[in-house]
Amino acid sequence: MSTPPGDVPKLTEVVDVSKAEAASVASRLAAHRAAQMPEVSEDDLVARVLADVQKQVDLMLETRLRESLAPMLARLTDALVREARAELASTLRDVVKRAVAQEISRHRGR
Repeated sequence: MSTPPGDVPKLTEVVDVSKAEAASVASRLAAHRAAQMPEVSEDDLVARVLADVQKQVDLMLETRLRESLAPMLARLTDALVREARAELASTLRDVVKRAVAQEISRHRGR
């Protein structure tokens, strides 16, 4: 194994860095990052921005639609359930009425 250089601080040591040194390191790092970034054409940039905006619009539209449609669908569902119950009750009354009438006519015929 190789030994580390002597000027590298250990994790337990406090390193005093002047503001000028920190600014110099920061500017070199920014320049290095800028040099590594690929050149982006205006069309590519526009396409990226439009894609991002489209995603945000889609998400916002879906959220707003859900918020506005949920109460309306709940009311419609309640109305549909009430109508179905009323229709079922009416049909059930008719079936029972017919069954009772058939039973009465059987008993009278005897």
